[in-house]
Amino acid sequence: MVTRSKLAQLGCPTLPAVPSSAGAAAIHASLPVVDGHNDLPWKIREEADGDLAAADPRGHLDGYHTDLDRLAAGGVGGQFWSVYVPGADPAPFATTLEQIDLVDRMVAIAPDRLGNAFTAADVRTVRASGRVASLRGAEGGHCIEGSLAKLAELHDRGVRYLTLTHTEANAWADSATDEPRHGGLSAFGRRIVAEMNRLGMIVDISHVAPATMRAAIEVSEHPVIASHSGAAAVAPHPRNVPDDVLELAAATGGVVMVPFYPPFVVPATAAKALGMAADRRHLLATVGDRDQVDRLNAEATADWDRGSVDDVADHIEHIVRVAGVDHVGLGSDFDGIDMTIPGLGDVAGYPALTEALLARGWEERGVRQVLGDNVLRVLEAVTGR
Repeated sequence: MVTRSKLAQLGCPTLPAVPSSAGAAAIHASLPVVDGHNDLPWKIREEADGDLAAADPRGHLDGYHTDLDRLAAGGVGGQFWSVYVPGADPAPFATTLEQIDLVDRMVAIAPDRLGNAFTAADVRTVRASGRVASLRGAEGGHCIEGSLAKLAELHDRGVRYLTLTHTEANAWADSATDEPRHGGLSAFGRRIVAEMNRLGMIVDISHVAPATMRAAIEVSEHPVIASHSGAAAVAPHPRNVPDDVLELAAATGGVVMVPFYPPFVVPATAAKALGMAADRRHLLATVGDRDQVDRLNAEATADWDRGSVDDVADHIEHIVRVAGVDHVGLGSDFDGIDMTIPGLGDVAGYPALTEALLARGWEERGVRQVLGDNVLRVLEAVTGR
């Protein structure tokens, strides 16, 4: 934890005595949150075959972490929707396009609540209208099927970041949760990073091996993000970012966006997760039967510590200590996770984290950086506006 006496050195001078709940409410009233990763599109595909009449986010979605009313309650003004496709998909590029279509349809049915955004300027404009700016991020480099032309088509369709791998290594990049094949990035992987820079697409180093993180940062001329990864020094899970990479990412202006998933956030739970395949998507790909996957996960994780909002705050403050307050954000992973942190159970919960930071002595400016301003700076640097 960062002590009050050190907050000024970290860019977060202490706040005058104001009730944290009142301070949080005032901050969130202006829709400050820009979250780096939400899997609602894939959840709708899994649960409702992509049918927005059956899973309409304009109403309350039972069993989901996300709908439009709860986004408003959480003060969310910008959301990167993950257009994720499993590595086992036989036609991942076509399926990714279908997921982009699903996001497009979400925006189309709720134009009074959602607005398309492709640049930081777009996000600010949509937020100013009281709506949620809808951005798109592709998760897993397998989705481009080894084609620079397909990468460019994703950019043309509005995708503004690509996570270089998912849970498995692909033909050109190593994953954090698979056997290494390339020593990080292959020569073609380096070409992909360079092409992403040319297109104006953010390089996302979540899910990748540390060697891949370092190679991507070395190649990229623009800031990178980790869209949903914590600090490895706080919770020793391979999905988290080592301190040396935090420093490298900060040196190039990047942002590491802390998730709300207990195995990535809670130290004791991260240690337990190391010994098993806790990623639900991976289990779905290997087991196939969703009910069986749910039973396996429930049995294996029933006694795991879900942690608290303070565990997320600990990751944020560690990243601030190592990299600086300009280089941390939030990437919840809502609707892509099988357990949540008490107090952060859905997208309405962001004010609880703001309260925790204010209670630790953060000033409003620093809180706003974490909630969304930092990632908007990266988006502006990469897209040019």
